[in-house]
Amino acid sequence: MSIPSKDLNLLIALRALLEEANVTRAGERVNMSQSSMSSALARLRTQFGDELLVRVGRDYELTPLGHLLLPQLQRTLPLIQKALLSESDFDPTKSQRVYRLMMSDYAATELAPVFAKALEVGPNMKLELLPLPSNPTESDRDLWTNDFVLGVPGVGISGENKELFADYYVCVIDRDNPALVDGNLSWEAFIELPQVVCDFGRSHLTPAARRLSELGFQRKPHVKTHSFLPIPKIVSGTNQVGVIPKRLTKRMPADINSIAVDAPFGYVEIHQTLWWHESHDSDPSHVWLRNFLIENAQLVG
Repeated sequence: MSIPSKDLNLLIALRALLEEANVTRAGERVNMSQSSMSSALARLRTQFGDELLVRVGRDYELTPLGHLLLPQLQRTLPLIQKALLSESDFDPTKSQRVYRLMMSDYAATELAPVFAKALEVGPNMKLELLPLPSNPTESDRDLWTNDFVLGVPGVGISGENKELFADYYVCVIDRDNPALVDGNLSWEAFIELPQVVCDFGRSHLTPAARRLSELGFQRKPHVKTHSFLPIPKIVSGTNQVGVIPKRLTKRMPADINSIAVDAPFGYVEIHQTLWWHESHDSDPSHVWLRNFLIENAQLVG
């Protein structure tokens, strides 16, 4: 018994609507115009005899039936799609798949050679790199609506995962800063210096921030950024200090006076981990990129 394509497309639209809880975003996700997605929602409401999504203020919320349908769609729709398109049918050289990945610009910078290699294999594929979720403790929706989230363990992201690469923290400081003694920065000097802090949000503490908190030190930012990349340039020529992943020090501009020194709070590792929702496991194109990233992670570093 075959499944009419229009019925399958309606189920795909329904999953996007329930996961996004937003008609516009759902349409963008499955390449449907807002009017087409609104029409699909109207048909679905008629078919199920339920509103499925109801407006609450400026947002939408799922009805009880919508909440009931969502996990069923997440389990069964990938299986239906896999039955219609076997894994061997996926050809990355012909794919036009758009992948959505949430990560820091640090991770994006380190994985750039892997992404370039993937796009050499699949020149018609596209990668959309998005910032990290503002609240990773609500990661289910991020993992439903995106293909991957790349982050560190311990911030509330849960799901299937695989470590891609590891790093550790160092301090960056102006080479002429008098706080340096024989090229070293003591703990006492570190806590007295003005701090340049990369802040991903209250719910997204970095491993360095957790270690400093354990040591009883809360950094009060003299300068706050949302990226590690500009910190070496910010501290250059000042009495400030910053904390960044070691791998980024090899990309510090040659025309600045900043240097990297051992962190006085000890050796703190960064485990950059790839996370995804189990509902993607039956998607051959998703599986392909996931395996590609894992197998080529040695290009990083």
